[in-house]
Amino acid sequence: MTTGANDTHPHPAAEGAQPMKTTALQDATDPMSPVARNGWDRNRVRAVAYWATTLVIVFELASGSVWNLVPIDWTTAQLNHLGYPTFFADILGVWQAAAAVAIIVPGFALIKEWAYVGTFFLWSGAVWSHLIVGDSSPGLWGVPLMFGVCAIASWALRPTDRRLPGGARSLQNGRRAWIVSIALLVLAYAFAFLTLPVVEPATHDRAVELGWIDP
Repeated sequence: MTTGANDTHPHPAAEGAQPMKTTALQDATDPMSPVARNGWDRNRVRAVAYWATTLVIVFELASGSVWNLVPIDWTTAQLNHLGYPTFFADILGVWQAAAAVAIIVPGFALIKEWAYVGTFFLWSGAVWSHLIVGDSSPGLWGVPLMFGVCAIASWALRPTDRRLPGGARSLQNGRRAWIVSIALLVLAYAFAFLTLPVVEPATHDRAVELGWIDP
């Protein structure tokens, strides 16, 4: 009967579909295949770009908080030049420190969102302030612009476990992430304080050169 022939002999198209599907699966799971290797390369590049931009903004936030809370002459002179009250340095310093912690530690996805928003307002506001008072030199408004771009890149590249609603972590990975984050934060503040004796006279001379303070 023709019905039996159809039951016992699969259609050639069906026979060809299974090997193709199996080959695609093998390509995705085989680490040496071009498919898996390209995906791994993209993930690695994304992770490197995320941590590079994140460390840039965290180190800058840590240094900025130290400069504002000490404060150094550069901070006071720049605020006066831009028309802000000197107590604004204390407000900026506290929030910069809080943003550095929020961005670098694992978890707290919602707080991270607000921290990124704050950094965007901080650096875009600095750019706008310099342009408003007539600072046309890119050396003055270009630096906060660069940090603002890094903040946007860090936000866009952040991994799943640092996004809303926040990915789940195993306890072991969570502990390791906390240890690494705290170590990086300590390193950032150690760098800020250790470089302060060099940064302070250099920025003072720069403020004198710009005419913000008297020699």
